[in-house]
Amino acid sequence: MSVTSTPDSQVAAGLSGLLPGLDLIRADFPILSRTLADGKALVYLDSANTSQKPQVVIDAMVDHLERHNANVARAMHQLGAESTAAFEGARDMVAAFIGAPSRDEVIFTKNASEALNLVANTFAWARGDLQLGAGDEVVITEMEHHSNIVPWQLLTERTGATLRWFSVTDDGLLDLSRLDQLITERTKIVSLTWVSNALGTVNPIAAIARRAHEVGAVVVVDAAQAVPQMPVDLAAMDDVERPDFLAFTGHKVTGPTGIGVLWGRGSLLEQLPPFLGGGEMIATVSMEKSTYAPIPHKFEAGTPPIVEAVGLGAAVDYLAAVGMDAVRAHEEAITGYALAGLGSVSGLTILGPTDAALRGGAISFELDGVHPHDVAQVLDSRGVAVRAGHHCAKPAHKRFGVQSSTRMSSYLYTKPAEIDALVEGLEYTKHYFKVG
Repeated sequence: MSVTSTPDSQVAAGLSGLLPGLDLIRADFPILSRTLADGKALVYLDSANTSQKPQVVIDAMVDHLERHNANVARAMHQLGAESTAAFEGARDMVAAFIGAPSRDEVIFTKNASEALNLVANTFAWARGDLQLGAGDEVVITEMEHHSNIVPWQLLTERTGATLRWFSVTDDGLLDLSRLDQLITERTKIVSLTWVSNALGTVNPIAAIARRAHEVGAVVVVDAAQAVPQMPVDLAAMDDVERPDFLAFTGHKVTGPTGIGVLWGRGSLLEQLPPFLGGGEMIATVSMEKSTYAPIPHKFEAGTPPIVEAVGLGAAVDYLAAVGMDAVRAHEEAITGYALAGLGSVSGLTILGPTDAALRGGAISFELDGVHPHDVAQVLDSRGVAVRAGHHCAKPAHKRFGVQSSTRMSSYLYTKPAEIDALVEGLEYTKHYFKVG
């Protein structure tokens, strides 16, 4: 079966918001020109899982390995100085990209999961005003990635605090009707995703942070899907609406794997104990006692992911040059186009909001009569790469009564013809399995 496709130029003319010069953007990503083993062109619709990398990121990492490779903050030679300058320069670029009030509040981790675990573990070990115990509460949501559920389960088990959560409405939004009953004077931490990786929902971070700060709670935001897709300017946010911690990962912002970011308010980072012990995070060490380096190095024990940080710096520099307002507009346009295309497939149910303005570029769906893994395999046979499973969000799937789903996810390089290929592939899948 086939679906008639409209040429990209005609589609773009009727789609406001698509990035101008989309073909030039795509040319920056060498993998997008790949032809697969069966001769089919690659249609990459799995960017919420990991984004593709522009040539400038690849070049920056290769150049560092070829010309500047050395350990940071340890070697008293020219290569060591160059490597340290590149690593700390990447911190400056990340701080500028998210509008961090201070570059020293930017901590490099190996991914967003480690960043969230850093916060949860250090609060489990905290003393004084930050210490949690019986009677205290931690609030999360039903739509979280497992990386923003399991660390808080571990924290509450260790401290005796209670875990509570926002439920999700039938249309995939947070149920805020009990906001004041969930976030109370007993609440010590509120941790939630800015953009759901499973439902695509964009959550009202400012309103929730405002309520949390009214009762003196700390706000942690999983921004792994938000930072790649929309402008984030922490310094420009009203202080009561700004989160206290924000985590994201390099491989979803056109950067490499193995590098993540935790931004935190300096005053809180100063109070929290270290997460890991080792080299570089110390001021002095004796056999009796150690004292710790100032932030951010207090939380960066051992040799860091140096070349990965260089790649991340190049990635956020690339996105800043494109313009995150333009990236967000493109994501809304292509997501709206995808929602319309998916809506034309009979027997297909979308999980989460169906308004592109309320969501990010990840769209999970069910196709009646076909297991999500089978959908993904048939699409893959046609060159279309999507994800199938529970997307590390089992509670969100349980909320909608499903075990798993298929997920397509777009990014700044996604073009309308790729959405057409997805829709055509889904129609072929229905024909292949004789459903619908």
